[in-house]
Amino acid sequence: MRAPRRLDPDRAVDHLPRLYRAARAWTRSREEAEDLVQETYARVLSRPRLIRGEGELAYLLRALRNTLVSQRRYEARRPATSPLLDESPTGSRPSDDPAEAAAIREVHDAIAELPAEFRDALVAVDVAGLSYREAARALEVPEGTLTSRLFRARDRLAGRLES
Repeated sequence: MRAPRRLDPDRAVDHLPRLYRAARAWTRSREEAEDLVQETYARVLSRPRLIRGEGELAYLLRALRNTLVSQRRYEARRPATSPLLDESPTGSRPSDDPAEAAAIREVHDAIAELPAEFRDALVAVDVAGLSYREAARALEVPEGTLTSRLFRARDRLAGRLES
């Protein structure tokens, strides 16, 4: 077991693309994903953080998820609003191919329909690129539980996309 160490703000910036992809998969909105990542980094970097026995990416992914949960709880207490239409389903340059854009939108919609525990496992491993061990630590579940959830998430996603 590694000794606790401080989160290095300079190295934390290297993880922005992966965290943005994870936030994009969780939120389905480019603007909301950007806001979520920015809020997470503002919270995490506001004071020194100790990392115990996990990688920086796993720590930041857990902080991202916790920030999202906190925001959703806060939003649940506010009146509902309607979201703006997204220019691009991937949050990057809009595709010139409408079929590709529709396929990407369908995948994001299918991910969003998964139960939270399956969606979190899928985003951590397949979108953010964490190893099973890192994802299990970030989601605070045993590795076997993560593996089971990931299998079920992929199975449901494949079933949804086949129909």
